[in-house]
Amino acid sequence: MSALTVSEDPEQSWDDLVRFWEEMEWPEGSKVEIIEGIITVSPVPTVLHNVITGCIQRRLYSVIPEDWGIYQTMAIAVPSRMGMLMPDLVVTPRPDHREADSHIPAALAELVVEVDSRTNAGHDRVSKPAAYAAAGIPLYLLVDRWAPDGPTVTLYGEPKGDVYRPLSTAKFGEAVKLPAPFDMVVDTTEFPVD
Repeated sequence: MSALTVSEDPEQSWDDLVRFWEEMEWPEGSKVEIIEGIITVSPVPTVLHNVITGCIQRRLYSVIPEDWGIYQTMAIAVPSRMGMLMPDLVVTPRPDHREADSHIPAALAELVVEVDSRTNAGHDRVSKPAAYAAAGIPLYLLVDRWAPDGPTVTLYGEPKGDVYRPLSTAKFGEAVKLPAPFDMVVDTTEFPVD
């Protein structure tokens, strides 16, 4: 993963940063986010990453309301944290369609899911949950393949300020239950291990 600092000007506005993010021609297939005011470009996810994301997405489709969607490439904006984040999965009521829209307010999301990689684990453990909590997203599911004690899945909830409360943690091979409105179990036995 590489990072590009857009400007050292502390007066740079959120709007200018978003405009740069929207108008720049980024490498095809890369994931481009603004994390704490820094534009970060990540490579295409690995096959194992996509398999895990697909397992979770398949389970979620069986429990969400008809007027909700699960999105893999939806950018969500958290201006208060200088963040334009692209979680691996965003579950939200279907947003109004506007052709020019490049993102939605993060507060619309009901659940975000991140499946970390070796290079982005720090962002997924610290920077992103702080932004998601600050936006008031009710649930954050972190699939941490690189956790120090082995691969784990942690469900966070009850956001207060920029902090989540850990609701449950399970090692790969154990189950994690998502509360209402999902009321489902994430079966981690399906998750491949590197």
